[in-house]
Amino acid sequence: MKQFTRAALLCAAVLPGLAQADDCGEVSITEMNWASASVVTNVAKFIMEQGYGCTVSVVPSDTVPAITSVAENGEPDIVTELWLNSTGEVYERLEAEGKVVRAGKVLDPGGVEGWWIPTYLAEAHPELKTIDGILAHPELVGGRFNNCPDGWGCRIVNDNLVRALDLEGAGIEVFNHGSGETLASSMAAAVQNGEPWFGYYWGPTVPLGRFDMTRVDLGGYDKAAHEANQNPDNPNPKVSDFPAAPVLTSYTADFAEREPEVAEMLGKMTFRTDAMSSVLAWKAENNASAEEAAVYFLTHYKDTWSRWLNDAARTKLSALFSQ
Repeated sequence: MKQFTRAALLCAAVLPGLAQADDCGEVSITEMNWASASVVTNVAKFIMEQGYGCTVSVVPSDTVPAITSVAENGEPDIVTELWLNSTGEVYERLEAEGKVVRAGKVLDPGGVEGWWIPTYLAEAHPELKTIDGILAHPELVGGRFNNCPDGWGCRIVNDNLVRALDLEGAGIEVFNHGSGETLASSMAAAVQNGEPWFGYYWGPTVPLGRFDMTRVDLGGYDKAAHEANQNPDNPNPKVSDFPAAPVLTSYTADFAEREPEVAEMLGKMTFRTDAMSSVLAWKAENNASAEEAAVYFLTHYKDTWSRWLNDAARTKLSALFSQ
C-alpha cells in the first residue's frame, strides 16, 4: 500500500495539466504540529493543487501563533484543524470584526474525549458500558483507572470526576501515568493480550484508530459541571461527561472573496473523527509520511471527499484515484 501512495504522489507531481494555472492563485495554509492536523493540511493541499489549480504554500504553526498571525498580518489564508477551545477570545473577536470566516467543522463530531473500555469487554459485560456498572463491578475492569499525566488539562477534569464518583471508595485504583506514551502503551498492552483496561483517551488518535474501544457513558453532559471541573480547586465536583470539542477550518475574509470556489470546498471539508483515527493508525503502522497518509485517505474515502468538490475539481481528482 505504501508503494501505491508514493506512486500516486509522483503521478500528481508530474501531471500539472490536471489543473489550469489561472484557476486559482497563491494560497497559504497552516500545518499544525500534530498528526491529524498534518493529514488534514496535506489532503487540502492536494485537492487545492490538483483540483483547483492553486499554488499552495504550507505554514508550520500552532493554534495561538496562527491566530495571532491572522490578527496581526491577515495571513495565512487558511487555518485548519483549529481547536476552538484553545483560541480564547481572540478568534471570536476576529469573527466579530469580519476578519475571519468560520468555514465549518473539519472533524465530526469534533475532538472526542472520554473514559473507555475495550469493546470485547463491553460485549462480554454490557453493564460496563455505564459508569454505574463499572462502580458496581470494579474487578471486571481490572480495578484500575488509567489517568492522564500531570500537567494535562484532562488530568484536572479527571481528578475532579474521580472525586465526584469516589472511584477509590468503589475499589478502583487511580493510576496517574507519567507520559502520554505510557498511557497509550497501557491500552495497547491490555488490548493485545485481551485483558481489561479502563481509562481516559481522546481522538482522533492512533490508539482509537488501531483498537476497538467503547466509550463509557458517564451520565450525560452537564455544561456547568464540566466547566467547574476544569478548575483544580473545584470545591464540589459533580459528574459530567465530556463534550465534543469544536474543531474548525477557518479562512480570512479576503481569501473568501478572492477564491470563492475553494472557500466553498473548505466549508464542506469534514472528516469523521473515527475515520481520521483509522488513517492515523494506518500512518503509524506503515511509518508513512503525512503526504502518504493524505493519499491513503483520498484513495479509500472517495465517497467522502468527492462530495466536497465542484464538478470540475471532482473530474480532475477522480482521474487520479480511479483505480
